[in-house]
Amino acid sequence: MIVDVHSHNLLPEHWGDEHKKNWEPAYGQPYPTVTPALYDEVMQAAGVDVAIVFGLAATRAGVHTPNSYVAEFQKQLVTPTIAFTALDPLDGDWRDQLDEAHELGFKGVKLYPVLSLFDPMSDDFDDFYRIVTERGMVLLWHMGATPSPQGRLSLSQPLVVEEVARRHPDMKQIMAHMGHPWQRDANVVLRKHANVYADVSASWARPMDGYLALVNAQEWRVTDKLLFGSDYPLWEPAFAIEKLRHLATLRAGDLPHVLEETVESIINRDSLALLNLPDPRVRP
Repeated sequence: MIVDVHSHNLLPEHWGDEHKKNWEPAYGQPYPTVTPALYDEVMQAAGVDVAIVFGLAATRAGVHTPNSYVAEFQKQLVTPTIAFTALDPLDGDWRDQLDEAHELGFKGVKLYPVLSLFDPMSDDFDDFYRIVTERGMVLLWHMGATPSPQGRLSLSQPLVVEEVARRHPDMKQIMAHMGHPWQRDANVVLRKHANVYADVSASWARPMDGYLALVNAQEWRVTDKLLFGSDYPLWEPAFAIEKLRHLATLRAGDLPHVLEETVESIINRDSLALLNLPDPRVRP
């Protein structure tokens, strides 16, 4: 079974002017429009069985994907999906947004502290974490870099999640992108906390970093906590799988290398079981 734990469906307008101003110069292209038909096409082409889909939210940066949009998008899909809400805990109505998402059947929350500019380690957000835990929802963190000048990289490092996990050990958490470029720190956090996982989305984009990240995960014996994610629409899942497999072909003399079984286990991991998420293909 292939589970894509990291895919987006937000529209370009959900970015406000953030993407055009700060991301297009870095990536060299505008943010694409994702339709339900296109989403289904790329997921089916890659043999994805289940995908987690969400937008983005960072109020200070003018970024917001409404819950209603994600719910309507999901209804139009053929691909079995699990919806997450995108939420900014600094919003005064975050409880209402979380309640709405829960009522819509969403099973997790995508957080974006590097742009939201909230400090995840502050105990101001402990009520938020407790509610998420009580409802069995999963937190998926954007961890790592941003090209946005107003972003705060200090809020986007894996050791931030370490502190949240220390206080809320029962909450399921995913560090996106293995916390790039701090993948080594991410692996140490994975080993320490039973309910913290990482997705490998974008690991192939910088092959040397991806190579080192997966070798390091092997050495720390945490490869069983790495989940497949494509980061669609930045990369289509079939391309992501191809490039992940390429990492296992790289050699640097007699230095350790990425094992084929490491990559195949990531691609075929039953992430739903690890995260206690229901399989949308199974009727309740």
